[in-house]
Amino acid sequence: MDISAGHFNPSDKATLLEKLNRIAYVRVTWVDYANFVRYRVVPVAHIKKLLASKRPGVTLTKATLGLVYIQLVPGFGSSGEYLYVFDPNSLRTLGYGSRPQATMMGWLEEKEPVASPRDEESKTVIVPLCPRELLRKIVAAAKSTHGIDFLMGFETEFILLKSTNPITAVNNYGWSESAAMSAGTVETKALDEMADALAFSDIELQMYHAEAAPGQFEIVTGPLPPLEAVDALIVTRETIFNIATKHGLKATLAPRVYMENCGSASHVHMSLRSSTPSSPAQVPSAPSLTQLEASFLQGLLDHLQGVTAFSLPTPSSYARMVDGVWSGGTWVAWGRDNRECPVRLCGSTGDHHFEVKCLDGTANPYLAISAMLASGMMGVRSASPLVVRDCQALAASLTEDQRTAIGVTKRMPLNIEEARDYLKADSALVSAMGEELVEKYLAVNEVLGKALEAGTPEEALRRLVETY
Repeated sequence: MDISAGHFNPSDKATLLEKLNRIAYVRVTWVDYANFVRYRVVPVAHIKKLLASKRPGVTLTKATLGLVYIQLVPGFGSSGEYLYVFDPNSLRTLGYGSRPQATMMGWLEEKEPVASPRDEESKTVIVPLCPRELLRKIVAAAKSTHGIDFLMGFETEFILLKSTNPITAVNNYGWSESAAMSAGTVETKALDEMADALAFSDIELQMYHAEAAPGQFEIVTGPLPPLEAVDALIVTRETIFNIATKHGLKATLAPRVYMENCGSASHVHMSLRSSTPSSPAQVPSAPSLTQLEASFLQGLLDHLQGVTAFSLPTPSSYARMVDGVWSGGTWVAWGRDNRECPVRLCGSTGDHHFEVKCLDGTANPYLAISAMLASGMMGVRSASPLVVRDCQALAASLTEDQRTAIGVTKRMPLNIEEARDYLKADSALVSAMGEELVEKYLAVNEVLGKALEAGTPEEALRRLVETY
């Protein structure tokens, strides 16, 4: 990928300086391929010094994307550095901590500009392995080629634990039961503080409530453009983790803590609109969808098996994605308001959006959302007809002939090894994500999977809830 300059716009400097006047420290934050959130705490006084340069940022080892716990994954070296250049538009104040802080994301760039082979005067600085850059690129391409804008919001499910050894939930009530948030309890105090903190960070909180598993809650945040939405998701998760800790609790996004009850997901709701009018889809099973929406949906379904290597990246992810528990099921399907399909059609004519349920909190959301959007856009570019029809039942309960009649013929991966194989076999998706990125991501994912499963089942579960 040849880009003649980095992403930092000097015109953003004045705006950033104004925002920093109310801040003492900035958490310069990034997310690696194992979905570990990492940051450097930088005093604002030093941030202001760095802003004097053309590409203000901090240096990071080139191994930064390929560390699993303290293990360096093969394919990542110990030498070389990137420049992590600040993205002023990502700055958000944080509603937790004992001093005024903010978080700011950035872009991985080459520390030293590299001459482009097509133009010796052009300087390539963008790193194609950067998760945020990948998402930005896919969104920008959709806008430039088809005039498409996306909006998305997230449902963040998590469990509050009193202890991780032994694993003990803070309470045990059912879905949306008022007793799960009784006045004066530690969990209610923590949830109230989380809500206030999200407002302080200018993140739209639409609702929060108790979920079905012991100690399980859900926070729903409002729609934003993809890059901003994923940045806000990272801040939401960090807010949940840190405020839980302040109250002596441990919050976990682990996909399945209690096998006899529901798992935790990170469902994404996404809509797309285009500046170019789109005709009705002309398909009996989805008469209210536009052709644009129908083609996007078909593209997503065509590549969903490979997408899961990014969106369901850990062994525990597949303990959640089973049939009959409203987690999306194990067949590649979509359904109008059907929670047993991995893609649910929500809304009504003229105001549709898709809920993608095969996404959990162990996934790097920049990569997972990139894979979903890239898949959908492949359907748009080829004007794919929607051949998978509306599934209004549990697909696993249908006969093979019944599934075939509605175009439901592909099984979702049943474990992370299958998901990796599907991704490797999907050359179009690999190309869209970048061959080098996919190769390095898979190397990290394999090491991560082995690390998470090491030891006894009890030790593995404790490691999972302590990591995510």
